[in-house]
Amino acid sequence: MGRFEELSFEAIRTQSVRDRMNLVRIGNLANLDAPVEPYGDEAMDELADRIAAARRNGRPVIWFQGAHVIKCGLSRFLVDLVRRDVVTHIAGNGACSIHDFELAAFGGTSEDVPMAIEDGSFGMWEETGAWMNEALVRGAADGTGYGEALARFAERHPDRFPYADDCLFLQAFRKGIPCTYHIALGTDIIHQHPSVDFAAIGATSGRDFRIFCHSVSQLDGGVFLNFGSGVIGPEVFLKALSIARNLGYPTFRITTANFDLVTLEKRRLPGGKDPVLHYYRPRKNVVLRPTSQGGWGHHFCGDHRVTIPTLHRKVVARLG
Repeated sequence: MGRFEELSFEAIRTQSVRDRMNLVRIGNLANLDAPVEPYGDEAMDELADRIAAARRNGRPVIWFQGAHVIKCGLSRFLVDLVRRDVVTHIAGNGACSIHDFELAAFGGTSEDVPMAIEDGSFGMWEETGAWMNEALVRGAADGTGYGEALARFAERHPDRFPYADDCLFLQAFRKGIPCTYHIALGTDIIHQHPSVDFAAIGATSGRDFRIFCHSVSQLDGGVFLNFGSGVIGPEVFLKALSIARNLGYPTFRITTANFDLVTLEKRRLPGGKDPVLHYYRPRKNVVLRPTSQGGWGHHFCGDHRVTIPTLHRKVVARLG
């Protein structure tokens, strides 16, 4: 036993997620043909050209995202790119897996946090925690990654997932491409559930990191996209890229793009210690450092609800 006291989770009280008011619902997901506000960055055409060229040449397109892509109702755009063989690897943080899971299972996700945190009910949802932790324990025992464990659970229980067509991890699994999740322990609501098994979470997410490293090792001539992940995506990508280069994989002819609401004035910024932007991880770990020996990196500032549909349509138009 360790030296310090731990707080037991056994007495934590949970509630049924079916009784929760959801801020994001399956009926609110954006459809592919919905009108889109024009997006004026000319570099978007360059990026679409590079994505199309990568796929014509059989090179990967890796899509890393934060949870707001799903919370903005944009899942169908990514599902469509998976089905068209454009995106070859989906990755995200733990919140991505939870919102995707809840939408597919319950048709809704995203609670009212300011209200729920006041009485300690935030995140205490029985079905979400119990089912996802069950899936991860089974995945750890079976030797699968986190994303695959969730997909296999959904395949074993199709009656629990009436909205499976819009589920990113399940559609990726059915297409035969990885959907990996990169977990920071203590950041996700399923870590609050009495059934949580941190060893299982670590084992499955650790396998997902190795899977992600393999995809990055094949990235020469390919594209890495980061949508709204401020820390996990940039940090995981840079470590995976270092591993690939350490092992001798050619990963210098790469295209990287970061999508966020942060304004950066220049496409390729100097590496000086700007008092604010120096600590903005996507700037260094996605746009600048990976392309320092060649390649092309760009930062796109804009709402995901504009940039993602715009990019989707430009890429689809190029690939047919």
